[in-house]
Amino acid sequence: MFRYLKVLRLFWSTAIAAELEYRLNFLIATITSIANLAGSLFGLFLFYRTGYTFEGWSWQEATIVLGVFTLLQGFSATFLVPNLNRIVQQVEQGTLDFVLLKPISSQFWLSTRVVSPWGLPDLFFGVVLIVYAGSQLGFSVSNYFASIIPLGLGFIILYSLWFILGATSIWFVKIYNVTEVLRGLLEAGRYPMVAYPAVYRFFFTFVVPVAFLTTVPAQVMLNRTEFTLVLGAGFLAVALFIFSILFWRFALRFYTSASS
Repeated sequence: MFRYLKVLRLFWSTAIAAELEYRLNFLIATITSIANLAGSLFGLFLFYRTGYTFEGWSWQEATIVLGVFTLLQGFSATFLVPNLNRIVQQVEQGTLDFVLLKPISSQFWLSTRVVSPWGLPDLFFGVVLIVYAGSQLGFSVSNYFASIIPLGLGFIILYSLWFILGATSIWFVKIYNVTEVLRGLLEAGRYPMVAYPAVYRFFFTFVVPVAFLTTVPAQVMLNRTEFTLVLGAGFLAVALFIFSILFWRFALRFYTSASS
């Protein structure tokens, strides 16, 4: 464990040092994050401006969901996109050979090799949005802490789904469009699941589990969720994470080395 933590520190320190050579990118990422957040808030405002509300969700409560979604975007941009999208490149260019030869878990290497600071604005604005909406709702510290576990489970679910899709590049090589489809589906997490018809709610709960990424953590924060949903999120996160490990090992059986 300590060896992996030491390697992780080396990975991230070198990655951040390399990224900070282009500091203007951070300003651009911040402006982009503000623009995206403004667009999301405007979209939510269009629903609520005439007095319409999502069933059982006030403006402040829906804003909590949007804040969780923004956090999820920041997590993806910081940890997932710079790493997992490169799996396709590793397979296509044959550089995955060098990863497999290293005395370290290839999944760990592929998942943590790079960290991008350009996702930090989304993480920051997500927290600001949640704290602001929470202050309007009279949240105590316990409300925020209660959501830590479901948020963590949501991150694990998203990582596992993304890595599983990345692993399919062993067979299909160029799957950029597939990951973009996943990112597009995740956009549904901007709003509470009750905003969608029953068929879509079923799809975003049991097929692509968007509900467990944004709505469930928000409900836990609001003290409005059932324990079975949190338990289901935990089971799903553990199952998907284990499956991602097993699926990667299975996929490597079909990998043809670039040197062979």
